[in-house]
Amino acid sequence: MILYELIVLTAVIANGLCKQLCLKMFPEISSFANVIEVKSKDKRVMHPSNDIIEWHCLEREHKAYSFLAHGVTSFKKRDCISEAISSSSTDNYPEESIDNTLEQHDRIEQRASYWSSKGESDPEVPESLTYKLSANLCVITEIRIQPFQAYFQFGFPIYSSKAVRFRMGYRKSLVELDSGIMDKSSAGKSSDREMYVWTFLSPTFPMSQENCLQKFELPKPVFCIGGYLQIELLGRVQRQDLDGLYYICISYVQVVGRPLSPSFDIEHLEASGKFILKYHPEYCTSPLRPPGEESSTPSRLRSFTARLLRRGVRGWEQMILNTLLGRGTVLGDDESDDEHVA
Repeated sequence: MILYELIVLTAVIANGLCKQLCLKMFPEISSFANVIEVKSKDKRVMHPSNDIIEWHCLEREHKAYSFLAHGVTSFKKRDCISEAISSSSTDNYPEESIDNTLEQHDRIEQRASYWSSKGESDPEVPESLTYKLSANLCVITEIRIQPFQAYFQFGFPIYSSKAVRFRMGYRKSLVELDSGIMDKSSAGKSSDREMYVWTFLSPTFPMSQENCLQKFELPKPVFCIGGYLQIELLGRVQRQDLDGLYYICISYVQVVGRPLSPSFDIEHLEASGKFILKYHPEYCTSPLRPPGEESSTPSRLRSFTARLLRRGVRGWEQMILNTLLGRGTVLGDDESDDEHVA
């Protein structure tokens, strides 16, 4: 049996099956040009790209992608927003800024907490909210949005949008945002094309004109490379009596998924548009070897095999084979993670 498992593991590593599994699950991973194993704060080992492929290089790549496959299926889901970046417009800044959408309650210390767009006479004028996620690599499963009900206005109107759509990607340039040229009230529409590259665009979801946290589940989990998400608010439904203009107001936003830091990070190769995948073995719960074992000896491979046996190698083999044969891949029970999302 040990010999059989050794042969299987050797074939898995030699043929890059863990990488193929990850690509099957998330085609976005094809933008990784190389893999770096971060040994320590000062020492990194990079895979050669055009030399003769050596076994230890295949082994490192196998480790990285097996850790990645493990992470995207087993890390607990949580709120992935770390910062509110900008809105396409703001009615009264900073009182009604996008920062308020990070607060779960619509009243903070006896004052209303929400973001409000500027008013428009045309109900079809869209708005957008842009957020930084908590990691440069995240697997996003759903976005939750609560429209704001103006409890201080006659009739208690709810300023929802007609529909929503989501974009994910990375920031192309650090210069403008880091220099503080733009503020959060108007970083919006004209700068999007210059500042961000959106690599994912969701379907359009209808939004209800209801004062509740509305869940928009993506058709399948999205591997966000770069750590930025934009919410497009499409169409307006509520006119304000005071000025006769249409507004969109949002009280709370939550992005649910699995951040992959500190185990994984990326480095952007701006010239090519590709990325280097960096993984930190000390942060990974390895299914492959016990801590402290030497790196490239025959006994290491046997230890890998023993470790795999103890952790259930057949399950990983079956997941790899099922995915490559088109039988589908189980990403885990999403509902079981709900209690971990605050």
